[in-house]
Amino acid sequence: MKQLFDDVSFKCSKLVTKDYSTSFSLAVYMLSPSIRDAIYSIYGFVRFADEIVDSFHGFDKENLINDFETDYYKAYHSGISLNPILNSFQKTVKKYNISDDLIQAFLKSMKMDLVKLDYNSKSEYEEYIYGSADVVGLMCLKVFVDGKDSKYEALKDEAMRLGSAFQKVNFLRDLKDDNLILNRNYFPGVDLNSFDEKSKEMIINEINEDFRVAYQGIVKLPIEAKFGVYTAYVYYKKLLKKLENTPCKEIGSTRIRVSNYTKATLLAQSFVTYKLRLVQ
Repeated sequence: MKQLFDDVSFKCSKLVTKDYSTSFSLAVYMLSPSIRDAIYSIYGFVRFADEIVDSFHGFDKENLINDFETDYYKAYHSGISLNPILNSFQKTVKKYNISDDLIQAFLKSMKMDLVKLDYNSKSEYEEYIYGSADVVGLMCLKVFVDGKDSKYEALKDEAMRLGSAFQKVNFLRDLKDDNLILNRNYFPGVDLNSFDEKSKEMIINEINEDFRVAYQGIVKLPIEAKFGVYTAYVYYKKLLKKLENTPCKEIGSTRIRVSNYTKATLLAQSFVTYKLRLVQ
């Protein structure tokens, strides 16, 4: 009966993914069925941690994130948790040999969101992005390469750049909420109260370079993962292009989105491109 509970746990992680992110859920669905549950479990873990620090206003966030961390390690050492998100995640960590330093780096960045509002240097900025995004890409890469260290090392740098690109696009998209609601500024040297086209162009150029390097890794991924990751890449590139074409004032006052119709169109175009073997 433990298998039934584990199955339910992975279904809960899948539900979290679908309800919190239609775009990421769509990309996961483009992965091989053999690895989807593992990616759902990673997303469920990082999403819950992120929700604690970003959304649970009026609650003791510090205690919540510390309890979440403690409960994860209890689950890891005992092999079970009644929290289905932690139960599915600890199984994925063990199956795919996800190293603990990645999890610790991620939790460190989440905790930084509780106390740090401004990132005034490039090193602070890069440390936060490493923990909040790069390591998530590396966790997923562990799954994509079935935990094999040699393949992981060969694709590690590109996976980190893709995680960085996704996170920086999110920062730009969420400028309004981060600045006006959470009072955070992740971009060093950028005054969000006077955000201008020059600052936007600098950020977009940086992201495009991340995407350029990341693409070199996408084409080398195993067949089980390539199309799903390429789908996410195409979606975020489209979102970045929309942000590039949106006036600065609008980015600072509203959350820019890609419509469901456009997402469906991008998926169809990505499928055709992939099948024509242009992703190589």
